[in-house]
Formats: sequence, structure tokens, C-alpha cells
Amino acid sequence: MGSLRPMQQPRSHRESVAAIMGIAMVMMLTALDQTVVGTALPRVVAELQGFSLYPWVAAAYLMTTAILLPITGRLGDLYGRKPFLLGSIILFTLASALCGMAQSMIQLVLARGLQGVGGGMIAGVAFASVSDLFPDPLERVRWQVVLSATFGAASAMGPALGGWMTEHLGWRSVFFVNLPMGLLATLVVWKFLPRVLHNEDGNASIDWLGALLLSLSVVALLLTTEKGESIGFGQPLFWGLVGSSAFLVWLFLRHQHHSKAPIIPPHLFANPTVRKLTLLGSLSGLILFVLLFYVPLLLQGGFNLSPKEAGVLISPLLVSVTIGSIINGRLVPRLPHPELLISWGALLLIVATGLLCTVSRNTRHEWVAVILSLCGFSLGFQLPNLNLQIQSAVAKQDTGIASALIQTTRTLGSMFGASIAGMIVSVSFNHSTRDALAAEKISSPQLAGLFKSPQLLVREQDQETLRQLARTLGFEPSGLLEQARLGLVSGVRYACMACVVLAIVSYLISRRLPPFTEQRANSDQD
Repeated sequence: MGSLRPMQQPRSHRESVAAIMGIAMVMMLTALDQTVVGTALPRVVAELQGFSLYPWVAAAYLMTTAILLPITGRLGDLYGRKPFLLGSIILFTLASALCGMAQSMIQLVLARGLQGVGGGMIAGVAFASVSDLFPDPLERVRWQVVLSATFGAASAMGPALGGWMTEHLGWRSVFFVNLPMGLLATLVVWKFLPRVLHNEDGNASIDWLGALLLSLSVVALLLTTEKGESIGFGQPLFWGLVGSSAFLVWLFLRHQHHSKAPIIPPHLFANPTVRKLTLLGSLSGLILFVLLFYVPLLLQGGFNLSPKEAGVLISPLLVSVTIGSIINGRLVPRLPHPELLISWGALLLIVATGLLCTVSRNTRHEWVAVILSLCGFSLGFQLPNLNLQIQSAVAKQDTGIASALIQTTRTLGSMFGASIAGMIVSVSFNHSTRDALAAEKISSPQLAGLFKSPQLLVREQDQETLRQLARTLGFEPSGLLEQARLGLVSGVRYACMACVVLAIVSYLISRRLPPFTEQRANSDQD
């Protein structure tokens, strides 16, 4: 028997709703932070310098989040989720203050890593807390939708809000805005969220060696995906990183099978539904990463749109995720087989990403917005259901770690998406620019350096350098730029084609999911 009974006293529906509102504030806090920071980063680099650390502002957050997600999910199952949610909000808020006070890029990267610890802890327990408040699966889905809709709405408004705050209040304000929101969320969660334990046998030990091996595995995977392109995918060092990452992952998995208190219990993966859902989580993370990071590059670098125009076209993607989640929440209680919603979303995603492959510079902007809306709408039918399905597929004492697994696999999918899409885009871009430079018979190391990265197509400083070189060497730069744009467009189109294939795989997997309302009962019997 656990040291604390699941509910010390009956709770009113109003108290449960108040607790959900507190969790929704926390989700809005993390969603806003992830989206407003990207808009502010160019201004940050201009003030703090250190462009070489630019990718690590996001990578540090991603790495620590991926590490803390499963660890906190397991700790929440053992000790109750409330103390970890409170601690994570406080840590996230304090780290936000440190980000806002950073005086150098290295300080900002370190503070972002600490912020990722808080963000990972929040994600590790927030969604699982819904199952504590609303045990009935059909009632729970309504409140899962509230969290997904809150996250989606905050994500959709984040870029515009970040741009406005950066321009009018300075880039530090995008971090300081978290302080009052964090304080309010802390008070609401502390007052209304109950502490619920499902650890019936009283064994509250945890495998800290496993936690260390998990951390090393994630760090190795991140270094491999982040550095693969700069090192060179054919270099021995890159394959050494690949081998080291694979060895650490194997060591972690082997240790989990022999541990008495594993971070990720191996019996979870004995459940075929869990295996399918975690694979679906990684595929959705990979596709979402390509849509969020490479479609804007296509619009700005390939089609020469302004950041404002690209932002307007991308907004329907994020808004539609929220709309799809809300409609999904209305449909789940009314359908005899709600598990089919994931496959319907995957089928729509196949169509949407296929249409995205046909987009060109001459495509009407309204049609591009419609296609991106379809992409977001389809993901709105998948992302919230992955959490709902996996919570129904496992026993109550594993709800936290199962929910964290979905978030972790999505994060890892995003990491691999960065590497795969980056490789595809770089190969296409470099092949096109090499051919263009060879055709012009221009030999200049500085010119070759400019055309080494698609950054040339979105940075005015690099384009001005190109124009100066063109005047010195006596050639017309417009033809080279056009060829570079064609190479970028082809690369992103190939990445979108890969997304079509992954969406097909997602559809085939999702068609084999069992009825989710029966899964919890089956897992409890096992």
C-alpha cells in the first residue's frame, strides 16, 4: 500500500477544473517560451555576439528536456506528481530570469539548459496529472484537449508576440514575461492539485545508474544529430559518434532489463500497443519538426518571402493543430471506435504532405495556407490521442512514465528530424550550387564559402557580401542566387516527400491499434 491514499477526501468537480486550469497555465508557459524565443534570437545574437552558439540555444533546452521527461515521469508515479510539478514551475521560472539576465551567449545556453530541466519535468508530469483528476477515459479526453488546445493556441501566438515584445520591449522581455505567469501557476497548482499515489507496493526506489545512462545516451544522440552535418556524414568521427550513441543506448536498455527499479520498465515494451504508440510519437515529432523549421526556410529562402509573409502563412499550421485537437475531443466520446481517429489523422497527413510537395513559387498563398492548415488539422487528430491511448494501455502505476515516453519519443523524433532533413536539404543545396559555380567558371574560396549554406538566402549581410564579390570578380550574382534557391526548394521538397513516406508508415501502424477503452482493463489484468 502506498504511503498516501489516492484521494484523502472527496473532491468537487470545481476543484478538479481549477487544478486543470493551473496545469493549462503551465503548458501555456512552456509553449510560449518555445515559440517566442525563436523570434528574438536574431536580436539576441546581435547584442551578445557568438553566432557559433546560435543552434545550442535550442539544442541545450531540447537535450535536458529529453533527459528529464522519462525520469520525472517515473518519479511522479512513485512519489506523486504534485511536488514535481511545483518544483518544475519554480525551476523553469527562475531559469527564465537567468536567461533574461544573460550577458553572453554561453550564459544564455547554460540558462536555457536549466530551463529545459524545468520544461522536461513539466512535460513529464503535466499530462499524466489529468488521469489523476479524471480517471474515466472519456471524461479525461475532454480535459486533455484543454491542455492540447492551450499549448496549440500559445504556440500559434508565440511568434507574433515574440516579435512585438522584442521590437518594443527588448529581447530580454520574452524571458521575463514568464515570471508573473510562473508565480500564478505555482499558486493555483499548490492550492488545487491533489497529490495522488498509485505505487501500491510501497517500493519507491529508482535506478539512478539507469538515469545516468539515459542522460549519456540522449547527449550522445543529440551531439550526433546536431554535429553530423558540420563534421561530414562520411567522416570517421561522425560514424564514431553514431557507434558511441548506439552502444550507450544498448547499454541503457540492457541495464533496464536487469534493474530492480528501472527508469523505463521493460514490461511496458512487452505491450504491443505501447510499442506502436511510441513509434507513432517519434514519427509525429519528426514530421512536425520538418513542417515547423523547414517550411519557413522554404518560404523565405526558396520563395524569397519576407519573414512577416512567411509567418502569416505558417500561422494556419499551428492554429489548425488546436482546432483539430478541439474537434478530436468532441468526437472521441461519441465514436464507437475512437482509436480510428489517429489513423484518420495519418491519412489526412499523407494527403496534406503530398500536396506540400507540389508547392512552388507561383503557388497562390491562399492555397499554401490551406495545405498547411490540413497538415495542422491532421496532427490535431494524432497528438492528443497518443497521450490518451497510452494512458489507457498501461496500468495506473505506469501512467506517468508512459505519458513521458510519448513526449520523449516525440523529442527524439524531432532530433532525428533535424539531422535527416538537414542532410537532405544540404545535399541538394550543395549539389546545385557546386554545379552553378562550375558552370560560371568562377574560382573564389570566399564565394564558395558563401554558397556553402542556405543561410545566404535569408541573411541580407551575406547577400551584400555576394554583391561586393560580384563587382570585384565581374559576374552577375542573380543567376547564382536563383540556382541556389532552386537547390533549396528541391531539398525541402525531398524532405516533404520523406514525410509522406513516414505518414504512410504512421497510417499502417495506427490501423492496428486496439480499442483504447479496453486497454486499461487488459493491462491491469496482466
